[in-house]
Amino acid sequence: MKRLAIIAAAMLFPGPLVAQTTETVSDSLGQEDLGTLNRIDLIRPDAPELAKYGSHPVGVRTFSFTDQGRIDIVNTTEEGEPPTYDRDLTVEVWYPAAPGTEPGGTYRALLRDGTTEVTLSGQAARDAAPAAGEFPLVIISHGYPGNRFLMSHLGENLAPKGYVVASIDHPDSTYDDQTAFPSTLVNRPVDQRLVLDAMAALEGDLGPLVDDSRTGVIGYSMGGYGALIFAGGGVTQGAVTRTDPEGLRVPQDLLARNQAGTETHEALVDPRVQAVVAIGPWGRNRDFWDAEGLAGIEKPLLLIAGSADDVSEYDSIRRIFDETTGTDRHLLTFEHANHNAAAPIPAPAEAWRTPLGQEGAVFDHYADAVWDTVRMNNIAQHFATAFLDLHLKGDTARSGYLSLVEVAEEGVWSTADDGTPNADHSYWRGFPERTAIGLRLETRTAE
Repeated sequence: MKRLAIIAAAMLFPGPLVAQTTETVSDSLGQEDLGTLNRIDLIRPDAPELAKYGSHPVGVRTFSFTDQGRIDIVNTTEEGEPPTYDRDLTVEVWYPAAPGTEPGGTYRALLRDGTTEVTLSGQAARDAAPAAGEFPLVIISHGYPGNRFLMSHLGENLAPKGYVVASIDHPDSTYDDQTAFPSTLVNRPVDQRLVLDAMAALEGDLGPLVDDSRTGVIGYSMGGYGALIFAGGGVTQGAVTRTDPEGLRVPQDLLARNQAGTETHEALVDPRVQAVVAIGPWGRNRDFWDAEGLAGIEKPLLLIAGSADDVSEYDSIRRIFDETTGTDRHLLTFEHANHNAAAPIPAPAEAWRTPLGQEGAVFDHYADAVWDTVRMNNIAQHFATAFLDLHLKGDTARSGYLSLVEVAEEGVWSTADDGTPNADHSYWRGFPERTAIGLRLETRTAE
């Protein structure tokens, strides 16, 4: 009864009462109790239609993949032969589980501070037997810094809809392993390709589930940067040779492996990737791309952003939308949201303890000042499902969820008494009445 009371209070009074509760949560609750507060699987009653979980139970396993002989960007200097090392990637994999699998499980993850360990709860059953069948692959790539659990709500939500989802811990870019930024600049798309290849070669009982010929990539912030490069958007010569003091210079021009027009970049782009979702992608705000480089993207693209994003900068994300002329693309905008639009899980209870502005505050790494995180998660789940079903499964019926009145609140709700839409009904498909507000979806076709 104690747990239920705390959860109910948190939902009814999401402000000070939650903060007051979590001040003493470590004293009064065990880790199992904390996990009930830190759920990644919440679906609001007013969530859009496709946010709901699918028909499969969910399984989850943790893998480690190694790229032998990767250039060690962190320890490379401007002179001498670049050192190499074996780069190990930890990957969380969600998948459709066998019928009858008992749902529910927890994860141990670190907060943004890199030291506080938290328990997250969700639907996935650890090491569950897999379902029969073959399913498209989705790769998830976090921001800088982040970890494989930052977008775990998407992993758990897509797997029961018939996807195998692999979420990466990117070395040099996690909360407890945040090192020189140039490593992230070079390695993001290479890590994504490595995980695609590793999942395609996966052995054991999960191997037969993975249809790597139908792969989607979801990237947030620097993960979005990597996804756009992986999709064909090679970086500029200026990005390779830059000498500015922002810490963005990659020694010995090694970023050239991701440069538009090079053999290395052309070899990186993979025909198995059929769709890309880039949430708040960083890079255009620092001229890492130009129109020519972005025109090289030929994969269907869904961009998601907050109109107040001051990290990747919303105007720069709009330039990406304008300049990816080689593909059909969408831009979903959360009005007044900042850089955390849609991607991060709800802030764990432990993140509420330190007020904003004080040393150690991590709440604002997950939350938005205007939008409820669960609401944003549900909207992202809805649109990601429609977009990936369309392009990875060939479900053309999903196109109706992407062909919408551009400004959500300009849609008209008009139905008969039995709920049948009238001729003038133009409300966003899948959204309950009065819930499509504060959103904009723009669509452009390849030129």
